[in-house]
Amino acid sequence: MTKRTKIVDVLTNDSLIGKEVVVKGWVRTFRSNRFIALNDGSTINNVQVVVDFESMNESELKRITTGASLSVTGELVESQGKGQNVEIIVKALEVIGDADPDEYPLQPKKHSMEFLREKAHLRFRTNTFSAVFRIRHAMSYAIHKYFNDNGFYHLHSPIITGSDAEGAGEMFRVTTLDLDNTPKTADGSIDVSEDFFGKETNLTVSGQLEAELGALALGQVYTFGPTFRAENSNTSRHLAEFWMVEPEVAFNDLVDNMDLAEDFLKYLAKYALDNCKDDITFLNNREVQEDKSKPQAERNELTLIERLEFVANNDFERITYTDAIRLLENSKPYKKKKFKYLPEWGKDLQSEHERYLVEKHFKKPVIITDYPASFKAFYMRENEDGKTVAAMDILFPGIGEIVGGSQREERLDKLKQKCADFNIPEEHVWWYLETRKFGTCKHAGFGLGFERLVMFVTGMTNIRDVIPFPRTPKNAEF
Repeated sequence: MTKRTKIVDVLTNDSLIGKEVVVKGWVRTFRSNRFIALNDGSTINNVQVVVDFESMNESELKRITTGASLSVTGELVESQGKGQNVEIIVKALEVIGDADPDEYPLQPKKHSMEFLREKAHLRFRTNTFSAVFRIRHAMSYAIHKYFNDNGFYHLHSPIITGSDAEGAGEMFRVTTLDLDNTPKTADGSIDVSEDFFGKETNLTVSGQLEAELGALALGQVYTFGPTFRAENSNTSRHLAEFWMVEPEVAFNDLVDNMDLAEDFLKYLAKYALDNCKDDITFLNNREVQEDKSKPQAERNELTLIERLEFVANNDFERITYTDAIRLLENSKPYKKKKFKYLPEWGKDLQSEHERYLVEKHFKKPVIITDYPASFKAFYMRENEDGKTVAAMDILFPGIGEIVGGSQREERLDKLKQKCADFNIPEEHVWWYLETRKFGTCKHAGFGLGFERLVMFVTGMTNIRDVIPFPRTPKNAEF
């Protein structure tokens, strides 16, 4: 019996031409009762299967519908028609699984993203989402490859934690207590000592603090895992469950941190261009077509492929927050009152400010450093001016901030003061503080939101469309 061949190999391996092959996959289209477009997920491209419909009875033909799964045996030949290089002349065909056309929701027509989110269990079968999730896999592999090839160690940080790394308080509680009959203390509050861990615990918002512990012994580590924010936000940029990539390196300062992040992001952009050509070309063309129906002001200035090349081939501009504010205040949009939000020292930059800097002024990726301490995390190293911290954000075209990082505060007295300022009890992070007592040193790291990266590489505009099963307020289906 001939072994099954993946469709990607059928389409790319010329040595198979003239030979009998077995392919299995799902019907994308079936036209003229003769030509089947079959796809098995190994590539964005379909293989054309040519059926002699006169040799099949009517009941068999009726079962070949969009979404049905087939096993096809036939000879791979060079195609005589347009649109494909090879096709399979069928010798034997078996319908493995039916798809009732009256019930199957993914008929060959354009579906809205909102509709497909409601069908997240089936949306992988569309061209768009199959491309997105093949690219998501490729980016995950590229991240691990980059760090492995550069001598980093992968650290598995805990998902359940007793600390709030960001000090924001928007965390999911983890408990085994009976919510209808919670144990109480003498003052009537919940007795967390009776809970599974004997203390209040939550789902993690970051693996960074644990990564610092590893870096201060192993030199350079990275975490890559799920993180959670209980932020009641329904925007196109927020999820309650998402993945973070967080490298941490001992003895690195802010400049070293910027160098690492820039090299890392260039590598990922180039990896996508080199290894995901078919899927990126499809998504690029999809975006170009969608842009045609948008007002000029809402269209992308660069195509998806151009944006990836923009990152891969440009040195990143580096500028302080203070200089960025000054530049924005002297810009044409500021003077012509085009900004919706006015840039002001002491306030975080808005996405319109970030995109102006990247896309209009510098025309290259931008790293902004030395932000005011007032709106940055407690662990960032205080600068000599006492007002700013050694932080950095990396801004990309079309998406704004994609990476945030800093040199960490290694001085125990300064870190204790930050804990007090952020209302973080020292007993919650005693282990973190102890690292500043035993062989402390400069160290730095950053966080890359994995879904933000996938959005950039695929051109998708809603973060819910780059994670298989999005978790958002009032939505935990599938």
